[in-house]
Amino acid sequence: MIPDAAAALRGNGTVIGDDGLARPPWASVDPLLREYYDTEWGLPVRDEQGLYERISLEGFQAGLSWATILRKRPAFRSAFHNFHPDTVALFGDADIERLMQDAGIVRNRLKIRAAITNARATVSLRERGGLVEFVWQFQPAATPRPASHAEIPTQSPESVALSKALRKQGFSFVGPTTMFALMEAIGMVDTHLLASHRRGSSGIWPD
Repeated sequence: MIPDAAAALRGNGTVIGDDGLARPPWASVDPLLREYYDTEWGLPVRDEQGLYERISLEGFQAGLSWATILRKRPAFRSAFHNFHPDTVALFGDADIERLMQDAGIVRNRLKIRAAITNARATVSLRERGGLVEFVWQFQPAATPRPASHAEIPTQSPESVALSKALRKQGFSFVGPTTMFALMEAIGMVDTHLLASHRRGSSGIWPD
């Protein structure tokens, strides 16, 4: 019996990999997504540069697949100086035109401008405790406990509030759905399926 069929019969929403570990379907086939799921997704990010990178990449992902963004991540890091906020905050029109010619990244002018705008907003937030403290204050009191993909929400009251708060601070491309994806990615919520081998791996939420 193929792994997908076995998982479906158990009704736990996961696929058993050749290593015997249970993962959601989206992380079970593509080696890049599998590595990201196993080693990074859902783990806490509490440094400014790392969090700014995640916000930037989530913004670039809007309308695209996350696999596309992951494959382009090395090029993004090169183009945006490893997402160093102070450096990107100084980008001007010439940098935007340079980035628009970079085939290694997502060449969307609005998203590029948003990354620069968000770098400047990140620098400005240091006067009010910094980006990390600002974002993590929206951590909810409880996390979802999805048994299947259908039970995973796409936004929450906290992601709506975070979106509004970031926009008030000058950020863009930070809609409620994008911010919920960020919260999942950085461990603020745990949306690993209950049967997944990564459930509870953040150290924040009990499995």
